[in-house]
Amino acid sequence: MCHPSDAEAWRHFDKSYPDFAVEPRNVRLALCTDGFAPHGQYGRTYSCWPVILTPYNFPPGMCMKPEYMFLTMVIPGPSNPKRCIDIYLEPLIKELLQLWHVGVLTHDHATNQAFMMRAALMWTINDLPAYGMASGWSTAGIMGCPVCMEDTHAFRLQHGRKACYFDCHRQFLPHDHPYRRNKRSFTKNRQERKIARPRLTGDEIRRRVEQYGTAVEEPLTYPPVMAMCTSGLRKASFGIFRTGTRT
Repeated sequence: MCHPSDAEAWRHFDKSYPDFAVEPRNVRLALCTDGFAPHGQYGRTYSCWPVILTPYNFPPGMCMKPEYMFLTMVIPGPSNPKRCIDIYLEPLIKELLQLWHVGVLTHDHATNQAFMMRAALMWTINDLPAYGMASGWSTAGIMGCPVCMEDTHAFRLQHGRKACYFDCHRQFLPHDHPYRRNKRSFTKNRQERKIARPRLTGDEIRRRVEQYGTAVEEPLTYPPVMAMCTSGLRKASFGIFRTGTRT
């Protein structure tokens, strides 16, 4: 695979939303976020989180170049945002929803015409801790696997009480794989007959989280936090947002 357009997920998206795929000028995006220490390894303890949108409409040699990435916001420290990350992402999500449902009037320089450009967020790119914050599913403890969820084989070590995922992977192998019958190289005297649970669809995940409340702002006594967000992916503007918690 040389480009995400070669992937099965891309083709599945085109089949699911043909009205979007028929317009080649519509933008397909990936959202990336992770924390870093701006003062270096030996500097003051501080962590800030850039949120970057990557457009995939460019050829493989261009789409991952820094000059073609959108730095949509920088979440300040001194520590990671944890469950408050949805407060910071809310303005960006609103604009992405507008770009998906309505679009923005855009000038095409090649044809010298205006058209309604839409955008779709194809996926997010994170390491596991950032994935946990962005998705709301805790990636720590014995239920830290976002695929197995509560149907996990993980256990806690007898003495250290740390979560252990040893021998949790054989359930993902084909049913006739020889490793499933191996009683010596994995858990002693144990065969794996269980079939891994299928991944939840977007609708199934939505039904699960509908029962929970949404994020709310803290009282105005908290100091405001400055973040930078995009305006229709065309210009940058500054807004003041407050940290918050889930209800």
